[in-house]
Amino acid sequence: MNPPSEPARKVIPIAPAAPDASANTEIVSLYEAQKKVYPRSISGVFARWRWAMVFLTQLVFYGLPWFEWGQRQMVLFDLGARRFYIFGLVLYPQDFIYLTGLLIISALSLFLFTAVAGRLWCGFACPQTVYTEIFMWIEHKIEGDRSARMRLDNGPWTFEKIRKKFLKQLVWIVVAAWTGFTFVGYFVPIRQLGAELLALQGSWQIFWVLFYGFATYGNAGYMREQVCKYMCPYARFQSAMFDKDTLIVSYDVQRGEPRGPRNKTVDYKAKGLGDCIDCTLCVQVCPVGIDIRKGLQYECIGCGLCVDACNTVMDKMHYPKGLIRFSTQNGVASRWSQSQILRRVLRPRVLIYSAVLATLCIGMLVSLVNRTPLKVDVVRDRAALSRIVAGGKLENIYRLQIMNATEGPQRYRIAARGIEGLEVASEPEVEIGPAESRWVAVRLQVPYGSVPPGSHAVHFDIQAVGAADHVSEKSVFLVPR
Repeated sequence: MNPPSEPARKVIPIAPAAPDASANTEIVSLYEAQKKVYPRSISGVFARWRWAMVFLTQLVFYGLPWFEWGQRQMVLFDLGARRFYIFGLVLYPQDFIYLTGLLIISALSLFLFTAVAGRLWCGFACPQTVYTEIFMWIEHKIEGDRSARMRLDNGPWTFEKIRKKFLKQLVWIVVAAWTGFTFVGYFVPIRQLGAELLALQGSWQIFWVLFYGFATYGNAGYMREQVCKYMCPYARFQSAMFDKDTLIVSYDVQRGEPRGPRNKTVDYKAKGLGDCIDCTLCVQVCPVGIDIRKGLQYECIGCGLCVDACNTVMDKMHYPKGLIRFSTQNGVASRWSQSQILRRVLRPRVLIYSAVLATLCIGMLVSLVNRTPLKVDVVRDRAALSRIVAGGKLENIYRLQIMNATEGPQRYRIAARGIEGLEVASEPEVEIGPAESRWVAVRLQVPYGSVPPGSHAVHFDIQAVGAADHVSEKSVFLVPR
């Protein structure tokens, strides 16, 4: 006998209860907390090149203001007197065209070097890179290597930690203050600046020394790689100058993957592993804290320290060097040799950059060589546009600013031409001291009635007495109706 069947039950679907918002809420921050980068010290070819550039750039920067040229500072940008002394050159604001040319040449040089070999400027010569390297070296000498610095920062505050932190900050402040002092010394004679600071004189000089010192201290001591990542615009538009034949720091994915730790006595290829042992040493030495194995990243400054680190590991593992190397995207993908890669350097964009850059450099050099060390500005006297003077002559008055751009006193002869009977009624010669400028009042006269009413073009000829320097400036002679 079959058991009685159970009555049919009606299934009523029940909506799931609303989750407790307070129990599963996850807070997502819009801003990632900045993690401090602890670069590891490494030795190698590129590390030595970086330190060579540190010594070279700082030898020039710190030493140049102390050298003299004759009786003045060798390089001085005297903004108050509006004189710019660069070795034997004396430049005035009217020579602004040379600054423009220098900026254009610098920009084209940056484009050329970037197209050829990536961010060489950032990795080896940028002031941010150089001073960050100096400040990190001080930190390494006082606090220890990477692991010691990490333990010190994560450990409790002890007397030893306070001592090391205080000493580091003190040395940082001294270097930053000296950097600010040297920088201002390019705009104020550095010996005069030193005397004023010791006497606590010159409020503006003190302000700028402290300002640039603080900027060095903050940028190189604390902000470091953040300046390169978030503040420097070069990283943002570098892709416009890169192409697949640009030499960049490259990780050979075909050779390195799949990565993994192993014993160097084991046949890793039989296990299906690549040459990368996943030691992360390339990440530990990176001053901006990136993993180059993830491919080209805008944060990479092209310093090559990861190349040195990887080659060191390859030597220890008895693997061929060059797992991380300076190469091109085409070179890595096509397995080109070094000679094949270098042959691709002379591509059209590089040739165009080189041709334009060479033309500008030659043009600027020729202009500097043929430059006349004499500048003249002509301004009409607005107090009296034209007047009749004794002798029945019509007179116009001008003010000439004569600038002597030589290192010695010069005597200049002033003449005028353009109207028949025109003569210089004022002193025809004037003496200007070395690297000085002087306003000179010049009176031009013509016989009354000899020239029709209106505006007539005239030219002032200023000739250095006993020299070939000559300048001609145009103006107008007004004859009233």
